[in-house]
Amino acid sequence: MPRTVNTVMGPISTEALGKTLIHEHFVFGYPGFEGDTTLGEFDRNTALQVGIGVAEKLKTFDVKTVVDATTNECGRNPELLKEISERTGLQIVCSTGYYYEGESAPAYFKFRAALGDVESEIYEMYMQEITKGIGKTGVKAGVIKLASSKDNITDYEKMFFRAAAKAQKDTDVTIITHTQEGTMGAEQAELLISLGADPNRILIGHMCGNVNFEDHIRVLKTGVFVGFDRFGLERMVGAPLDSEREAVLMNLMFHGYEKQLMISQDSVSYWLGRPLVLPPVVQQVVAKWHPAHIFEDVIPILKIAGITEEQIDTLLIENPRRLFGN
Repeated sequence: MPRTVNTVMGPISTEALGKTLIHEHFVFGYPGFEGDTTLGEFDRNTALQVGIGVAEKLKTFDVKTVVDATTNECGRNPELLKEISERTGLQIVCSTGYYYEGESAPAYFKFRAALGDVESEIYEMYMQEITKGIGKTGVKAGVIKLASSKDNITDYEKMFFRAAAKAQKDTDVTIITHTQEGTMGAEQAELLISLGADPNRILIGHMCGNVNFEDHIRVLKTGVFVGFDRFGLERMVGAPLDSEREAVLMNLMFHGYEKQLMISQDSVSYWLGRPLVLPPVVQQVVAKWHPAHIFEDVIPILKIAGITEEQIDTLLIENPRRLFGN
């Protein structure tokens, strides 16, 4: 029987998800942007128009659903997401969760951890946002977003993993993760499963930052899904070339793992804080890092290599639907 997933417009059947991008950001800011608003004030109308443009562009590729993976402290904006959805008809899933320690806002929960049971507080935050809504917006989170550091899951990060596993057991919510440069994927999966989380409801994200085939096999053997969800981001933050990602992805598909794989881009449509001024060489490097890249550039390459339309549908339609519990 089809289950439901929370979108910013309310719950929908997993059968209605359709073609899904599992990890994108309509707005995103690194914690600290809030203190730079004198020179980097949030322009809501621009963010809205940019988001509408992105949504309309994705609809030309028959995308029906986007999971916005922005965490609570990185500028998550459920009301903006809801208006983009209202204006365009694109289904958007909002997240609850915190980013990894090195690029997050750890002082708040570290301070509270010294005063009491902070894991219970994190669990309460998840449960409130999943079952009742985020703040006073009425928008319910549809996924929990987790993240870990490069080559380590810190004690700080483990608090969020433990609370997430408990919240999933109580709500059946889907968990998606960030791995830094594709490290700690197996460790994330093994930790969550050891805590009672359902591997069928877990996506280990950004594994395409790692082009070691055996590392991917180790993760996939735990039964979780794996995200090749940073296409277009090359030669920055340790990212490989798309051609390397494509080679690993196709190798895994040829080895029979296509039912555990998903593709996306982790693109940021509107950066919070002051406008980014990118050097020309960086502009060139990230020129293809945008929400339509996999449709315009990656999928054609996969098809030339022999990946069928049916297999592409598995990555973009069937696997997201199964991740959400269908």
